[in-house]
Amino acid sequence: MRWLRRIVQPEPDRLSVASAGPPIVVHLRRRDTAKRMTLRVSSATGEVALTLPPRADLRTAQRFLDGQANWIATRLARRPERLPFVPGAVIPLRDEPHLIGHRPGERGRTRVVRMEGGPPEIVVGGDVEAVPGRVRRFLMAEAQQDLSAAVRRHAGRLGVPFGRLTLRDTRSRWGSCSSTGALSFSWRLILAPAEVLDYLAAHEVAHLKEMNHSPAFWRVLRDLCPATDSAEAWLKRNGTGLHRFG
Repeated sequence: MRWLRRIVQPEPDRLSVASAGPPIVVHLRRRDTAKRMTLRVSSATGEVALTLPPRADLRTAQRFLDGQANWIATRLARRPERLPFVPGAVIPLRDEPHLIGHRPGERGRTRVVRMEGGPPEIVVGGDVEAVPGRVRRFLMAEAQQDLSAAVRRHAGRLGVPFGRLTLRDTRSRWGSCSSTGALSFSWRLILAPAEVLDYLAAHEVAHLKEMNHSPAFWRVLRDLCPATDSAEAWLKRNGTGLHRFG
């Protein structure tokens, strides 16, 4: 007697869509709660993702994607051009343009030099290959300094303790507050105006008092940060663009 064994192939985690250039990769995500297929293009990372209901057929998903090829390509083309941390690049620091300058013969820490007749310069020494990493570490150190000071100030006003403060490169949120009082922020806030960074610090500290977004929370936040509305408006207009740097 012959036993037949059915081999079940694992479902792929991505599909591709033909375009004028290389094929566009689309990441697949199944969600038990999804009622229909949902297509998204991240303006921050350029990732194309298709969320599928539990029983959606992959052939149907492919036909759907093929029909949306032009829309996907248009959305990707609208993304701001990436700007790496390389010598000669101009990047914002606290919303002020700074030139990345490489001085290979110099030793010591990365620093800002201000000279008449030009933008401030972020001076980086050492090998040119190390410039991107050193600029990123410099920006993260500046963000840690500014956010720590802002959090201490706002927490002091409220009389609340806070836990560990960490920096990450988050894409979906600028800050978070855990139930244990730990605070986390995107280091890219150092690229934004100082009032925007201060607003995010106040926002998360306010959660130490009100772990919700109730009217009470907003009263606490606006008392800490009168510039709440203008800072939120700036982030809505310009926040996505901060992800193009580095």
